[in-house]
Amino acid sequence: MSTTSVIRATFPGSSGDELAARLELPSEPVRAFALFAHCFTCTKDVLAARRIAGGLAAAGVAVLRFDFTGLGSSEGDFANTDFSSNVADLVRAADYLRSNYAAPTILVGHSLGGAAVLAAAGGISEAKAVVTIGAPADAAHVLRQLGGSLDQIRSEGEAKVTLAGRTFRIRRSFVEDAQMQRLEEKIATLGKALLVLHSPRDEVVGIDNASRIFLAARHPKSFISLDDADHFLSRPQDASYAAGVIAAWAARYMPEVPAGIAEAEHVVVRETGEGKFQNLVLAGRHRLIADEPAAVGGLDTGPNPYDYLSIALGACTAMTLRLYAEHKQLALGRVSVEVRHGKVAADHCADCGEAAEGRGGKIDRFERIVKIEGEINAGLAAKVAEIAGKCPVHRTLESRSAIVTRVAAE
Repeated sequence: MSTTSVIRATFPGSSGDELAARLELPSEPVRAFALFAHCFTCTKDVLAARRIAGGLAAAGVAVLRFDFTGLGSSEGDFANTDFSSNVADLVRAADYLRSNYAAPTILVGHSLGGAAVLAAAGGISEAKAVVTIGAPADAAHVLRQLGGSLDQIRSEGEAKVTLAGRTFRIRRSFVEDAQMQRLEEKIATLGKALLVLHSPRDEVVGIDNASRIFLAARHPKSFISLDDADHFLSRPQDASYAAGVIAAWAARYMPEVPAGIAEAEHVVVRETGEGKFQNLVLAGRHRLIADEPAAVGGLDTGPNPYDYLSIALGACTAMTLRLYAEHKQLALGRVSVEVRHGKVAADHCADCGEAAEGRGGKIDRFERIVKIEGEINAGLAAKVAEIAGKCPVHRTLESRSAIVTRVAAE
């Protein structure tokens, strides 16, 4: 299974409060970006959200999951929120992805989060596919969870309600907003592919809701039964199954190369907040991870800085040789370059040449082994070694470079 990296992020929600998010990045090239909306009063870290995000990331889909206003690690007061504010938060989350990475192609929502992505989809033009998991067909369905407190909320303006072992303040405005929603009208004009996942044994949101969503939608639409899964996909195998189905179904709607990725003009390295050393590397439209091995306190989720230096030398060498071969019309077999780096005593490095002359202490020694597929004679081998030495990164490493450092507030 592919290793994924989780990046911490925050962005301003619809009310101006900072919302806490996690971006799950695949180790392989990103095929698409997805936005995940959690269930009512849940958080981004609920097991179903984590497992589905991880499963999609393993399939090459980067997933942003976040806490709605007033929940989890996000700022704000839950009592001031309603279904409409959740929908607006989703649109803000899509704005964050669009500005920093790429707009989400896929929207995934669990339970009331499923209803929210159906309502928000019209405001996220780049989204091509919408997935609901155990979602209600109308926002007012959530009011059933309020039980006898509903009358108190209507008469007194608010009430404290205990849901899943936690106490929340629910106001009359939340109830009125939920009752005003016309979700089936939005489903009918969705204009995006729809996948409905629902368990016939769901005791929180009945299977009839899936029927209503499916019948209201236009094609292309699909329905997958989650068999005997519970509403929260508590069993790991149920969440993994859902992630696999979503990834396979959504593949049809993923661009070959994610469009609109925000490109970094220069290489930018930014701490992710995960572990001690993990950093996100932005290079043009590419997203990489730099880290250190676990033995020195890292998470071992990516190459370390010296590995990247060796990568630069190896890649530059292979590219330089290929350019030379094409220019000279040489039938040069496939090139591979192995680079080994270490620090050695300058006065004991017999093959370090001018780099070690007159120097004490240790110096960096890069050993480069160039391998060519097929037959290669002594004359060509000598020429390959000569041209490898003309690689620009080679020259940079052997010469003195000026490094200018400026410190700026962000």
